[in-house]
Amino acid sequence: MAIRDEFPRLAAADFDEVVTHSYVRDVALASGRTLALVTLDNGRDHTRPSTLGPATLFELGDVLTEQRARGARGEIDAIAVTGKPYFLAAGADLSNVSAIPDLETAAELPALGHRVLGLLHDAGVPTFVFINGLALGGGLEIGLNADYRTLNAAAPAIALPETFLGLVPGWGGATILPNLIGIERALKVVIENPLKQNRVLKPAEALELGIADAMFGPATFLESSLAWADAVLGGKKVERPHVPGTLERTVKWPIAIKVARDTLRAKLGEVPQAPYRALEVLELARKDDRAAGFAAEDAALSELIVGDQFQASIYAFNLVQKRAKKPAGAPDPKLAKPVSKVGIIGAGLMASQFALLFLRRLQVPVVITDLDQARVDRAVAGIRDEIEALRAKGRVDDDTAKRLSALIAGTVDKADFADCDWVIEAVFEELSVKQQVFAEVEPHLSDTAVIATNTSSLSVEQIGATLAHPERLVGFHFFNPVAVMPLIEVVRTPSTDDATLATAMRVAKDLRKNAVITRDTPGFVVNRILAKLLGEAMHAVEQGTPFETVVEAQRPFGFPMDPFVLLDLVGLKVGAHVLDTHHGAFPDRFFESGALHELAEEGVLLEKDGKGNAKGIDKRARRIVAKHTPKDAVPLSAEELRVRIEDGLADEIRRMLDDEVVAGPEDIDLCMILGAGWPFQMGGVTPYLDRVGASERAFGGTFHTPRIAGPAARETASVAGNA
Repeated sequence: MAIRDEFPRLAAADFDEVVTHSYVRDVALASGRTLALVTLDNGRDHTRPSTLGPATLFELGDVLTEQRARGARGEIDAIAVTGKPYFLAAGADLSNVSAIPDLETAAELPALGHRVLGLLHDAGVPTFVFINGLALGGGLEIGLNADYRTLNAAAPAIALPETFLGLVPGWGGATILPNLIGIERALKVVIENPLKQNRVLKPAEALELGIADAMFGPATFLESSLAWADAVLGGKKVERPHVPGTLERTVKWPIAIKVARDTLRAKLGEVPQAPYRALEVLELARKDDRAAGFAAEDAALSELIVGDQFQASIYAFNLVQKRAKKPAGAPDPKLAKPVSKVGIIGAGLMASQFALLFLRRLQVPVVITDLDQARVDRAVAGIRDEIEALRAKGRVDDDTAKRLSALIAGTVDKADFADCDWVIEAVFEELSVKQQVFAEVEPHLSDTAVIATNTSSLSVEQIGATLAHPERLVGFHFFNPVAVMPLIEVVRTPSTDDATLATAMRVAKDLRKNAVITRDTPGFVVNRILAKLLGEAMHAVEQGTPFETVVEAQRPFGFPMDPFVLLDLVGLKVGAHVLDTHHGAFPDRFFESGALHELAEEGVLLEKDGKGNAKGIDKRARRIVAKHTPKDAVPLSAEELRVRIEDGLADEIRRMLDDEVVAGPEDIDLCMILGAGWPFQMGGVTPYLDRVGASERAFGGTFHTPRIAGPAARETASVAGNA
């Protein structure tokens, strides 16, 4: 019976799959033995990695079954799998997840993967996987199911990214890997790396961890792998020093799992499902029972793949990987002006962060200015110290460090900005201050220079009101820390011309940032939504709602930190300013907070331990807030407040879209994911608001049709709609 006959629902499903075929050829080894080499190839060029969909797995399963039979007949001595140039496989084909018709079909996916890849285990002859290129998720699990693995030293990435996408490594990864390399190393690959912005392993790291048995250079990778396999078939011993022993299984394993679980709770809260399910499978793997482990993987993957978080994660992944690379509303890139020198107005912390980023990414001269030379000199010295620190850490080499240090300069003479092509300010967030510094520098600039403001909430148009050439002004809002946060909000005013906007988009790309174009409205995207969240939080406690209840109300959103920890991180004075700005613009929808202003003046909100970690709300902060609570205040329950915030967010975002602040809800979500850390597994804010019914309550519709939800939720919605 063919493999596909064992999985009738998947076989009958209508998927638009780019099939990766399994091509077999016999290779005569130097010893005289014969190895059946299976090459995975989807027939596309290097821009389309091979992936593993149902049709691909059906074919691979049939091919491996035949090779096992040949081995049993003595026709071959070994089986090996490799990939087309540059790729083994990029994992399961996730392009058709939204087409999974029902829960039963979804449940066949993990079982199919185990059935097919499991053919590489106990095959009757030794099995090898030659990891010739990128191997992600199911691609790496092909190798893990085999007896031996070699690795190309030039492979771009090795990883099990499933928990990043709301899944678990479900084709053997969570069971086999810890029994191959030990629990702590497996936790790094399965949990830690994916949740650090989907970090991947370089080949040398994978080899050191014990994922592969040998590594060879790209020029002779296949030949060397075949020779190594021949040696293994001839009795060569393969050392695996990280395979866990009895002591690790009985003592170290449970401790490592507990530490990982506690770390997840502290960093992510308990809303994300996938990392906790992965931990359950990793915990079970301690028994080294492959059948039990695979059954646990099947159960976890079957539940997660039909859930909302996986579907939301795929939506978020596509936003970051596709929409972010083709920003909505961007003008023709050919209109962008060249940038060969950068000027930065200001010499504070933010300005220094800008300077270092522009130096490293653009590698052009950067000049900074401020009111006095001593302040400028300190900033330049600090930037050079940062460059030296990067050199000491091996992040840049000696020559690059010297070149970057030579490119930074400071001045108090605005005339030194005359040959700058790009000038950005990083001064105090006050309209008159920003207008003044631009008025001082504009007369010295060339006619083609672009002027950018890093304002977070002021009107860009008003900032440029006194400019002689407002058409060359653009908002260019970074998020802190500048080097880490991947988003820039590029703000277009009614006067901004296409050449200026195109230049801003090009600069953002060259800085390796993702840019979203917004209209010039208060708070743009991220701060407007955060102002809603934080303003509601402060208003609630001023109305007598306990701080703990407010935290509980926002917990379902999935943020890794509660609103008061976020306020502390943003800065109480900054937070108060943002709330004032939005209350001034939209007094009927945004609250100002007298309590927050007093908290900012006193510099108190959280009680912290010796390491600076929040322990709770400071008693002084509670007393200050209580002073601002009116006698007729009505505290809310967590449920009442949650619904109020959800409905308020849905209403505000609908208004933003109606006012064309951005092109669509996808841009709102992209901003919140990249600029505010809105949880990936929630898919951003708009899918969440659709799922909880806030969109329907606020404006009688949804942001997405159909809703971004798993098959289970879609079936429920369909039943409800037909009732």
